[in-house]
Amino acid sequence: MSSGGNNNNTKAAARVDAARRVAIFGGTHGNEMSGVTLVNLWVQNSAEIQRKGVEIKPFIANPKAVEKCVRYVDTDLNRAFTQENLSVPGDDELPYEVQRAQEINRMFGPKGSAGAYDVIFDLHNTTSNMGCTLILESSKDAFNLQMMNYIKKAFAPASCLVLLNEHPLLKYSTSRSVAKHPVGLEVGPQPQGVLRSNIFEAMRVILKHALDFIELFNEGMEFPACTVEVFRVLERMDYPRDANGNIIAMVHPNLQDCDWEPLNPGDPMFQTFDGKSIHYQGSSTVYPTFINEAAYYEKQQAFVTTRRETLVASAVRKA
Repeated sequence: MSSGGNNNNTKAAARVDAARRVAIFGGTHGNEMSGVTLVNLWVQNSAEIQRKGVEIKPFIANPKAVEKCVRYVDTDLNRAFTQENLSVPGDDELPYEVQRAQEINRMFGPKGSAGAYDVIFDLHNTTSNMGCTLILESSKDAFNLQMMNYIKKAFAPASCLVLLNEHPLLKYSTSRSVAKHPVGLEVGPQPQGVLRSNIFEAMRVILKHALDFIELFNEGMEFPACTVEVFRVLERMDYPRDANGNIIAMVHPNLQDCDWEPLNPGDPMFQTFDGKSIHYQGSSTVYPTFINEAAYYEKQQAFVTTRRETLVASAVRKA
């Protein structure tokens, strides 16, 4: 491994276009209050988020859901950015979030085009005990890997983990996926519709470091090759259910609030209503996260399993 790392360090830095247009989305889910509050704050006064040579736009992604303080109105906006939804003819009969996805795609995209925004930060809260988590959508995005490495170091000694979701069946069409470099930020635990000061401040500080990285990058700083520890999404685990689809067990007390901690074969995973344990039957140790997330009951997900990996990020500098 060490020789591979040294070879990487001698390679010429990958040239990446400057990030001149950046958006910060809050309220993709209308009841996740840290992002909603920060974005509303920055819409009123953007001095805190201004950086030299960058146009930064704070934006409430789902205003109707924010107004009602619900996750969404008709359908989950953070799953709505499929090519099918974005290409269907616009119509008042479409679900509100599909109409909104088309509008966001027009404003910040088009998705996959040279004209799309360079970076979108999408701010989320989770009811799970995940702490601060950056969500990476591609292991090949050297710019985002370098940014996340910078954030992790700047945020230390506090922890900020990286969740990599590029599973072909479990990856979903996020609002941030409109950008060339999409960055999800998930901070918890925080109940839906509630604002906790520690969660709010952690999100604010991570955004500061992210914007500092962009400013340094745009000014020509080269970021040398580095390694980044990530947790790669493997599998979605549902609650045990009866023949009618009703949940018949809860997250086991030994697993509850233990996001990112190892779950070994044979460890208790669920507990039935009469107190029996259901054990993890996998063949190797995994690291669960989004454990008992309130918003995922409707998605039939009790948690996701991940594998711990180290990615090598090539050196990058402005093209």
